[in-house]
Amino acid sequence: MPSQLLVDAALSATSSDPATPPALVAAYPGPALRLAADQSVAEANAAAEELLTADPRWLSEVQAWLATSSVAPGLRSVPIEVERGLMIVEWAAVPLPDGGALLLGRDSTLERQLRQTLTESRQRYKDLVEVSSDFAWETGPDGRFVFVTPKGALGYGADALIGRAPRDLAIDEWGDLPLPFDTRRPVDQSELWLKCADGAPACVVASALPLHGPRGEWAGARGVCRDVTEQVLRSAELSRVRNREKLLAHIVHTLRDRLDAAEALTVAAVETARALGADGCRIYRAGDTGALLPAADFAAEIPAELEPEIFQPSLDTVAATEEPVALTLGGNRLLAARTEHRQAVNGAVLIWRGDDSDPWDDEDRLLLSGVADHIGIAHAHLAYQERLRRLSERDGLTGLFNRRTFFERMEETMGRPDTGPSALLYVDLDNFKAVNDLHGHQQGDAVLKAIGNLLTNGVRPGDLPGRLGGDEFVLWLGRTDEARAKVVAERLLNGMVNLRHLSASHEKPLGLSIGIAVHRPGRGETVQELTDRADSAMYDAKKHGKGHYAFAPDYVPIVEDSAPDSVVVEATP
Repeated sequence: MPSQLLVDAALSATSSDPATPPALVAAYPGPALRLAADQSVAEANAAAEELLTADPRWLSEVQAWLATSSVAPGLRSVPIEVERGLMIVEWAAVPLPDGGALLLGRDSTLERQLRQTLTESRQRYKDLVEVSSDFAWETGPDGRFVFVTPKGALGYGADALIGRAPRDLAIDEWGDLPLPFDTRRPVDQSELWLKCADGAPACVVASALPLHGPRGEWAGARGVCRDVTEQVLRSAELSRVRNREKLLAHIVHTLRDRLDAAEALTVAAVETARALGADGCRIYRAGDTGALLPAADFAAEIPAELEPEIFQPSLDTVAATEEPVALTLGGNRLLAARTEHRQAVNGAVLIWRGDDSDPWDDEDRLLLSGVADHIGIAHAHLAYQERLRRLSERDGLTGLFNRRTFFERMEETMGRPDTGPSALLYVDLDNFKAVNDLHGHQQGDAVLKAIGNLLTNGVRPGDLPGRLGGDEFVLWLGRTDEARAKVVAERLLNGMVNLRHLSASHEKPLGLSIGIAVHRPGRGETVQELTDRADSAMYDAKKHGKGHYAFAPDYVPIVEDSAPDSVVVEATP
């Protein structure tokens, strides 16, 4: 029974019949007692007796309350220690005509606990809202904020957000789609981008519940938002790093898996252009003089601005700059990065796309820089491979093709379709042994180097000078007839005049004996057969005196004792 009803019932009873209180005390369902005019207990029911027995101190507090109260004391809550714990009893006091008072009690322990729990819960919610990194909000029927966490959100104060439409903060094009702020159904962990007070984008994860009025109509929404911008950006950066590493690994594997250097760089140019969304890619390598020269291209059309005479100044700038360089030439946006190995520039990587496309960003620069690092290493590896190949193909002393490589190259040349003859010159050095015997092998090596230079000077692209070993040399002349071969042979013999100072003595001057074999395609002659003809002609020249050349007879199927003698020709004085 509510406290006010207890008071009203007691007042009614005592005013109508002074004898009523004893009956009321006994029949009252809760603790009840009657105090005499001297504040002593005149009557108490069983519930009150139990309280007096458990903790008699509460009676003194009630008596003191009545002594200082007016004619109508009203209600008072008194804590009483009982066996099960602290009990809160709410007393209603009614003055009696004899100067005493009627006390009717009600156990309000549960109600007090519930009230205290509710108060604590509200305070707890308030504390959590204020210290949470999330921000709580509520919108009204018009969809505008009616509540925002006191500390505000997104750089806005709470006052700046209340009354504002959340849709004004949305960055994404939501159209007519509902936002969590005006949702009609529960929303859990919905991601959206909002605009901060400084204009920067912020990614938030929102959870919300719709609110409804007494008639079930939509009355707004209530929820929380958590700012996850940092996590999203970190995740995006991690994803970009992984993609960048994946692309770089693909390019590295491409460079390693290709045995041919030119092919490897071409494939690298293709993959680099595709990875960066470029219209084309050009890879440069440092030449023998250090100048950067085009080594590989990938593009439907090479821009005219990349012609050497136009682009060279920009290429010098790229080679002198550590970071990638963005350029605008003609109608293209260019991005270039130098390549290096052991702090030495050995090339550059250049990509381009139309100037109507997006500018190159930091991610593009990072990726191209990573590509340049690996291509720089690839340039070094390729240079090393080329050096090893040259060493394996060349004679270590003269720099001419060695025996194996010479015959391999000559066989490849003889196997190609051709429209005319070619010639093989078999060259033997006269009086060379005397140089070694009289002046030592160092002087002999100088002679061999000089012969190598003599064979190399004046040769055309496609001609093959080689050293077979010792003092025997060969020279393959592509697309050469007898007349042209004769001119070359005489040039070699005349060139020996400048090498006479290297001779062992005047009695044994250095000279050449040259055998010439003209090869005519389509006759089925092998490399060995051609070499044997030239070698035989060289010996014929030697038989008629040193410093001569001789032509081998034309090739015919080998029949024993049928080969005609060689034609020996003396050198022109």
